[in-house]
Amino acid sequence: MEINEKLSIKEKVGYALGDGAANIAWRGVSTFLFVFYVDVFGLDPISVGLLMLVARSSDGLSDVFMGVLGDRSNSKYGKFRPWVLWTAVPLALILSLLFTAPELGNQDKMLYAYVTYILFTLIYTANNIPYGALMGVMTGDDKERTSLGSYRMVGAFAGGMLVQGALLYLVVFFGNVNPTVEWEPLPDGSSYEVRVTAPVDVASARINLKKGLGKFMLKEEAASNTAPTQSISFSMKAQQEYVFILSGREEIDQSDLSLINQKEGYSKSIYLLSVFLALFMIVTFLMTNERVKPPVDQKKDLAKDFKQLLNNRPWLVLLVIGLLFNIYTSIKMGIIVIYFLHYLNNELLASSFMIALTLASILGAMSVAPLGRRYGKKRLFIMALIFSALVNCLFIFCGPNDYIPIFAIGMISEFAAAMFPTLLFVMLGDAADYSEWTHGRRATGLIYSAGSLATKFGGGIAGAIIGFVLASYHYDGQDAVAAEGAATGIIMLMSWVPAMIALAAACVMSFYPLNKEKMDLITQDLTTKRCGLSVV
Repeated sequence: MEINEKLSIKEKVGYALGDGAANIAWRGVSTFLFVFYVDVFGLDPISVGLLMLVARSSDGLSDVFMGVLGDRSNSKYGKFRPWVLWTAVPLALILSLLFTAPELGNQDKMLYAYVTYILFTLIYTANNIPYGALMGVMTGDDKERTSLGSYRMVGAFAGGMLVQGALLYLVVFFGNVNPTVEWEPLPDGSSYEVRVTAPVDVASARINLKKGLGKFMLKEEAASNTAPTQSISFSMKAQQEYVFILSGREEIDQSDLSLINQKEGYSKSIYLLSVFLALFMIVTFLMTNERVKPPVDQKKDLAKDFKQLLNNRPWLVLLVIGLLFNIYTSIKMGIIVIYFLHYLNNELLASSFMIALTLASILGAMSVAPLGRRYGKKRLFIMALIFSALVNCLFIFCGPNDYIPIFAIGMISEFAAAMFPTLLFVMLGDAADYSEWTHGRRATGLIYSAGSLATKFGGGIAGAIIGFVLASYHYDGQDAVAAEGAATGIIMLMSWVPAMIALAAACVMSFYPLNKEKMDLITQDLTTKRCGLSVV
């Protein structure tokens, strides 16, 4: 089997499906879990932020352990491929449990959230580090690896588009409650008394008005000067009548209102997507091959692997870069649903927005290979970080009805941001080549553990930032008035807060030592050594 052979499109697509599966889990969690925990499960933002920070921070050791374990795994299928197969079903199961909301007291809810979230991070580690390391051993050609990285990110963004584009609509489909709705006009001529009765108990109900249909509130709150809103979350008892005052509307029809069981909708939607996750992972295992082996005279020496890792300057820079850009992207993804729900008052439009971002992401990922050849990976990374951050700042100027600017800013920023993960995982393979070139040792799994560690720890910090900022503005997802009052914090998280982090990452990237010329030399020398020739 040729080490530097050109990979077939079939094998690249097969590998890409694995990241499509991983992003059903990862994008589902990073985009929807915070809002599920706060708006549906009833946890407070600070507790959720701390949960994400603690769980992700404590997960670093498991990343390193999994990298070491992958390097030392041996089977007829290779070192890393078997782990993709072994963890496919467990990852699907734990994702389903993560979006299940059992009836528990507040303390037991937090315990359930901690246990399932930590198990998710551990199983995701056991799946994603071997999957990432697999890219480093499928070919020894760094340019072919860049092409494979582009395919991988297209798969990743397609998986993200599946969950981000479909989930909210699936929630509406699976969570739909067909209530009995009656109404009568009030004397002022522009308000209605609306009576809603559900056929079943709904612990986490959300009643929505179509965009532009005015606002409403529970009748019992009308005398307390409570501000009306376009959606209300509350608990409903079967066959019990709930009375609302709808204002700012001259006509009304039953189709103008929708009643959703959020808990059932989220759970069943994730259960369905988890099936696709497992199937995609199995296909990845079947359609890929490992070709690059460690040097034949390399002895297993964990202490030496760690010593050389800590002296691997490219890896150290990439570790910090991965952390920073994952904080950037996780804040952006984690605030989208809240931004559209409580600032634009149009939750389902968030699905269209995320689909638009994903299409821009796919174009960005596909641009990495040609742009990388022209500018080099390091220079391209810096340019993408600065450009994405500056464009993202423009969200601060957008009002709740500026749909076209919001979509345009999001897509342009995401086009550049899509290059970050593509470049990171390709450059981790370069760092593995650098280690073999300088020290004669290769610990691919250990080096790729940086990608997973940075992803999860960065996501944890992002969750904590979102939680603390929203809490400082008294955000409460189950109180529509309090949620709308946190608009300033929501806008900050959508615009300049993540942008500052991306600009910091651009500064760090300037210290990365492997430019285009250096990588050409390393690839040429390693190819010669692997072919058993002496280097002149």
